Amino acid sequence: MTDRLKQIEAFVATVQKGSLTAAAQAAGVAPMMIGRRIDALEARLGVKLLLRSTRRISLTHEGSAFLEDCTRLLADLANAEASVSAGGVKASGHLRITAPGGFGRRHVAPLVPAFLAQHPEVSLSLNLSDRVIDLMNEGYDCAVRVGDLPDSSLISVRLADNRRRCVAAPSYLARAGVPQLPSDLMQHECLTLSSEASQSRGWAFQVDGEVQHLRPPGRLDCSDGQVLHAWCLAGLGLAWRSTWEVESDLRAGHLQEVLESHAAPPNGIYAVFPHARHLPLRVRLWIDFLKHSYAEPGYWST
Repeated sequence: MTDRLKQIEAFVATVQKGSLTAAAQAAGVAPMMIGRRIDALEARLGVKLLLRSTRRISLTHEGSAFLEDCTRLLADLANAEASVSAGGVKASGHLRITAPGGFGRRHVAPLVPAFLAQHPEVSLSLNLSDRVIDLMNEGYDCAVRVGDLPDSSLISVRLADNRRRCVAAPSYLARAGVPQLPSDLMQHECLTLSSEASQSRGWAFQVDGEVQHLRPPGRLDCSDGQVLHAWCLAGLGLAWRSTWEVESDLRAGHLQEVLESHAAPPNGIYAVFPHARHLPLRVRLWIDFLKHSYAEPGYWST
C-alpha cells in the first residue's frame, strides 16, 4: 500500500510541477525514482497516464480522469490525518476565499454564517469576482470555481456536478425559431460570457457521442452572468447557463431549454487551493463544509 501511495504522489506531483525533475526536487528524491514510480503505476493499471518527451509532459485521456480521482484521494487523506493530528484543536485564524460572482452570491455567501457559527475562532473574507484570481500571489486560501479547470499546479477537490443548459425566452424562440442541432446556433443571436473565468473553450455539446465545443456568434456579450440572464429573459438571444441559474425560470416557463438531447455531460464545481501539504485546518474544514452542504438531499432544488 505504501508503494501504491508513493506512485500516486509521484504522478500527481509530476503533473502539478510540470516535470519529473521538479517533482523529484519537491519529494527529495532522484528524478529517476519518480520516473520508476510512474512506470510502475502505469504498468499496474495497464494504461498510459502521461506522454513524456524531453520538452514537456502531457496527460492522456485516462491520465486526466485518474488525476482528478488522485487529487481528491490525497486531499481526503490529508484531511483524515489533520482531523486526527489536530487532537481536538479548534480551527482559528483568518480565511480568505474567492468565488464567481453569481455562484458566490447564491451558493457560497449564504453558507458562511453557518460555517462561522461552527467555528467561532475563525474569521472570513469573501471575494466575489468572475476574474480568475491568482491564489498564491494575491494571498487567497481557497477558490470555488465552476466549470472546466485550466491546467495548473493548484489542487482541486470536486464539490458537486454542474450541468449546463442552452436556454432562451419563448418570445425569442417564437421569433427566431428553435435550433435542432448545435450547428444551428451559428444562425442565432447568442449571449456569451466575455469573462476569462468561464466558457473559455466555448459552449459544450454532445454530437455523435463526442463532446464538441463551439463559439457561437452574437452581438452581445458581458462579463456578468446576471446581466446575461436578464438579457436572456428579455428575449435577446440564447444563453448557455448552469442549471442552478435557470432552473426556477424553466419551471415557471420564463425560459425554455433547447438542444436538450445534445447536452454535454456535467462538468464540476471545485474547491481549488495552492497545496495539500500543511493546509491549515480552517481551510480543510471549509472545503469539507461546502462538500457536505452541496451533497445534502434537495439542496440544488431549493
